[in-house]
Amino acid sequence: MSAHRRIVLVAVAGALIISTSAPLVRMAEVSPATSALYRCAYAVPPMLVLAWLERRRLGPLPGKARNLAWLAGLLFALDLLFWHHSIDYVGAGLATVLGNLQVFIVAFAAWAVFHERPSNRLMLATPVVFAGVVLISGVFDSAAYGANPALGVLTGVATSIAYAGFMLLLKAGAGRAVGPIAHATAVATLAIAALSPLFGGADFAPVWPAHGWLLLLALGPQVLGWSLIAYSLPRQPAALTALLLLVQPMTTVALSAALLDEHPSVAQLAGCAVIVAGVLWGSRRPQPASDVLEQDAQVPKTSTV
Repeated sequence: MSAHRRIVLVAVAGALIISTSAPLVRMAEVSPATSALYRCAYAVPPMLVLAWLERRRLGPLPGKARNLAWLAGLLFALDLLFWHHSIDYVGAGLATVLGNLQVFIVAFAAWAVFHERPSNRLMLATPVVFAGVVLISGVFDSAAYGANPALGVLTGVATSIAYAGFMLLLKAGAGRAVGPIAHATAVATLAIAALSPLFGGADFAPVWPAHGWLLLLALGPQVLGWSLIAYSLPRQPAALTALLLLVQPMTTVALSAALLDEHPSVAQLAGCAVIVAGVLWGSRRPQPASDVLEQDAQVPKTSTV
């Protein structure tokens, strides 16, 4: 197996693991701030152990990467606080689809900051994708699923903005798999605790079985899932990782229907399909003709008899 294919499989495995995040949040049945806080707090001890083992092999995390990881942790705190509220408002499946608008936000942020103009495909796909967001919001749909679909869309978009910043900063983690995400998770824990009063407050008294689900959320998606994604991020283009993470929302929609009895309306499911199709089409870049010719030249010619 080639190194590239192995890295892709690592990223897909991470995406599949984090696709269980939203269903686990719903199963815990605690406030959004509580689930966000303990998701990170329970993950910190094992992550620190893994980061220490990584440090023994590779040396200390460079100062710049550490500082970027701390900033990423602040954005991750906002990402989780907004997203867990979105899960409450519009359900686990739809909230996860909305959170993955980060593919577009990353592209346009790169245009603003690095002057990397998005492709024409991406520009054309943007209004199509946001039409899908409108469908999920339930503005024109009396059968829309969720306690408050419109507010769920707003918190979902806020999630995507924070998520995009988190991903871009994490990519600069000096090629480490665990160190940057461990620093980010520790900072996110403190930030969520400080910000929780603004997001409905967190319950600091653990209650069983809720905290069993939160422990599983921390050890599975947060520790294992994000460690795999953090490993793949510096080793492939950010756009490719963003596309691979689209495995997550579709898997979450399926899990939410099977485990949580979530049944979005036909219009909302159509919105999901529009968003995913738009992101996939818009994020593709046409292959340069020179690359195609080079690949063709490398393919062995077989004679036909």
